Amino acid sequence: MDSVILRAATRLLYPLLIILSLVVLYRGHNLPGGGFIGGLIAASAVMLRALAVGWDGIRASAYLKPLGLMHYGLIIASASALLGLVVKQVLFEALWLPTWYLPVLGKVKLGTPITFDIGVYMVVLGFALQCAKSLDSNNN
Repeated sequence: MDSVILRAATRLLYPLLIILSLVVLYRGHNLPGGGFIGGLIAASAVMLRALAVGWDGIRASAYLKPLGLMHYGLIIASASALLGLVVKQVLFEALWLPTWYLPVLGKVKLGTPITFDIGVYMVVLGFALQCAKSLDSNNN
């Protein structure tokens, strides 16, 4: 599909959707949202870009393949769950770093819940992209 309107809209929407997915990812350990919804938003941004420029354009700019995203995301999520088991003998126990205060973000809490959400984000993004890529008729 070669649409000037789609390519122009994608140039505007792609970065906004990626930023929105990261905001939803970050706020997920305190409010509704998190890795699953953020990963779906990021996957929709990448699929929109794939519709506009084709999968070859996506492959050229991708650092990790979808299966690699799923593997690394599963490792990160599992490690954050097991860290509580190692430190406090409770699986999925939240471990927190000291709170930081940043001028733009305000109070920033980092710990194993956000690490778990990052792993889920990567798994969902990789899975959605692998499914979409397998539906592509020109897929190698």
